[in-house]
Amino acid sequence: MELSEAMRTTGTCRYFSERPVEDDVLYRAFDDARFGPQGGNRQPVRWVVVRDEVTKKALADLYLPFWEGYYAAVVEGSKKVGAIPKTVESANYFAHHLAEVPALIVVCAEMDGLHPTDHELGRLSVVGGASIYPSVQNLTLALRQQGVATALTTLLCAAENEVKDLLGIPEGYLTAAHIAVGYPRDDFPRKLTRTPVEEITFLDRFDNRMFA
Repeated sequence: MELSEAMRTTGTCRYFSERPVEDDVLYRAFDDARFGPQGGNRQPVRWVVVRDEVTKKALADLYLPFWEGYYAAVVEGSKKVGAIPKTVESANYFAHHLAEVPALIVVCAEMDGLHPTDHELGRLSVVGGASIYPSVQNLTLALRQQGVATALTTLLCAAENEVKDLLGIPEGYLTAAHIAVGYPRDDFPRKLTRTPVEEITFLDRFDNRMFA
């Protein structure tokens, strides 16, 4: 599979088949993922693959209240998401069937390996994620290449303390994301909808579009 095709068809999967994801498939994906760029080559990312049914159920039980609060706000209109109703309903299905996904990967990162340069700007700090999420994207692409679908979520990070206790994640590490992994029940998307390049790219100044 060409890289461009993988990037254009690695959408969020919310309907998975029951087929388990083989160890060698996961190994190849992690082997590629570790080459994601990170600051100072500190390599802070760690992965916890959860297959145990009881543990998956516990994670799903932690996830659901956060989703239901979010979903209720979307339904009543107080939360604007810009998503079409079909997408919201598929996300609701996903939340209520999370424990049935073949594998859940909890993305961890060693805090000493992060170097956020924006934590004193008086706004949300995001720079530390630059040493985490490129590896996460590598993982999703490496799985897509092998016909495995993913869904990346961060809602469960709000229950970090409970997740760390459940999975034995030591002090000094944070949770950065959770990835549902499995073979898709349906086909991969043939075309994802994204904002055109002309609307998101600027030259020299934010008010000067680069492409007409």
